[in-house]
Amino acid sequence: MEITGIISALVIGVVIGALGRLVVPGRQRIPIWLTIVIGVVAALIGTALAAMLGVADTRGIDWIELAIQVALAALGVSLTAGMYVRRRE
Repeated sequence: MEITGIISALVIGVVIGALGRLVVPGRQRIPIWLTIVIGVVAALIGTALAAMLGVADTRGIDWIELAIQVALAALGVSLTAGMYVRRRE
């Protein structure tokens, strides 16, 4: 993997993580680096899921793949925020 691939994965992870965090109602008390990690993981898993469903390569913007990624990020942020708060208390 080249450095541009790593940088683009981080940028996509930031965007997916931020969108996932915006979808979850309320305030999440998790650090931004954790949101980025969740976003990167959600982007990777969402891409694999979209490929399995056969919707990864469409003409134009892959809206279904993006929706899957954001939903996974929202789920990840929600679960992590719940565990993170309990552990810190």
